[in-house]
Amino acid sequence: MRDELGRSLLDLARNAIAGQLGAAEASVTEAAELERPGACFVTLTLGGQLRGCIGSLAAWRSLREDVRANACAAAFRDPRFAPLSGEEFAQVRIEVSLLTPPQPLSFSDEADALAQLRPGIDGIVLEHGRHRSTFLPQVWDELPDPGQFLGQLKIKAGLPRGFWSEDLKLSRYQVEKWKE
Repeated sequence: MRDELGRSLLDLARNAIAGQLGAAEASVTEAAELERPGACFVTLTLGGQLRGCIGSLAAWRSLREDVRANACAAAFRDPRFAPLSGEEFAQVRIEVSLLTPPQPLSFSDEADALAQLRPGIDGIVLEHGRHRSTFLPQVWDELPDPGQFLGQLKIKAGLPRGFWSEDLKLSRYQVEKWKE
């Protein structure tokens, strides 16, 4: 059942990008979960390197709509990359991560927050005023040290690595992921 959902999500993501490029779309295995609200991230890699990653942190539309929209956004609107070309599309690999709802962390200071981070398990959302960023749990593979992980998350949010405030908010979520 979960494999069927994963295959559906990967097919939907690939078809969404193919449609934007004018390429043929493959058939999609239907899964009942696709019509329920869901939040996902779509990550594209090319030659093992990141090529785009866009997603939703909260379920506000059907999972079907979310994966299609995020696949197109990752391919064509990730500000870190030029839009995906048809040549790249043939080589790109897609990963879809289905998120659980974020749960706020309660902590007294930065040391307490760091002690609560679970490397390899949790994705983290950092918020402070208008600053916000997230790393999927997969990022722990590249940043296994909680201090480095949190420092890079601050930088991604547009804050200094050493920034700390009592108003800083952290939430955790987990993912179920499928990769081509």
